[in-house]
Amino acid sequence: MAPVHVAIIYYSATGTVHALAQAAAEGAEKAGARVRLRKVAELAPPEAISAKPAWAQHLQDTADVAEAGLDDLDWADAVLFGTPARFGNPASPLRAFIETTSGLWGHGKLADKVYSAFTASNTVHGGQESTLLALGNTFYHWGGIIVPPGYTDPIQFQSGNPYGASHVDGDGPPNDVSLEAARYQARRVVDTAASLKAGRAA
Repeated sequence: MAPVHVAIIYYSATGTVHALAQAAAEGAEKAGARVRLRKVAELAPPEAISAKPAWAQHLQDTADVAEAGLDDLDWADAVLFGTPARFGNPASPLRAFIETTSGLWGHGKLADKVYSAFTASNTVHGGQESTLLALGNTFYHWGGIIVPPGYTDPIQFQSGNPYGASHVDGDGPPNDVSLEAARYQARRVVDTAASLKAGRAA
């Protein structure tokens, strides 16, 4: 059977979600998947970015990461979306990308894929769960199969988020627990997608 195709599509302003996305890519690859790591286009004006050195530096550091396209969604058997929590919702650049998908959705090409999501916020109660649940609303409309990490691995009892891997920026860069939670989530997504693919082939 052909390996599972996983697209990891994310938005990151200063690097936290990017680090989680890289960890998810590692987890998916270790589980045997073919992976496309893709960032969505930055929409903020240059003056806003340049006013925050960390934002400008991250944009420069990730210049070689390919931007997400609709072909990445079409190609994928499973998709993990990553976003900062913005007022309890996904960041607008990720939403803008999602809102270009109506053509694929209208032709049924987003249905029956596996979907999952991860996030970060500035504070412990910064809207992480709300952000992940908000992305779930899109997956419902697409007819997707949502695979959360749940409390299905010991790492989840350390990370404390059954909805999706997450990190609190106020604690500094993603630590080993946050990164391993992202790797585990991706492995779970790959294992589920592989089982579905095998079942359909049979």
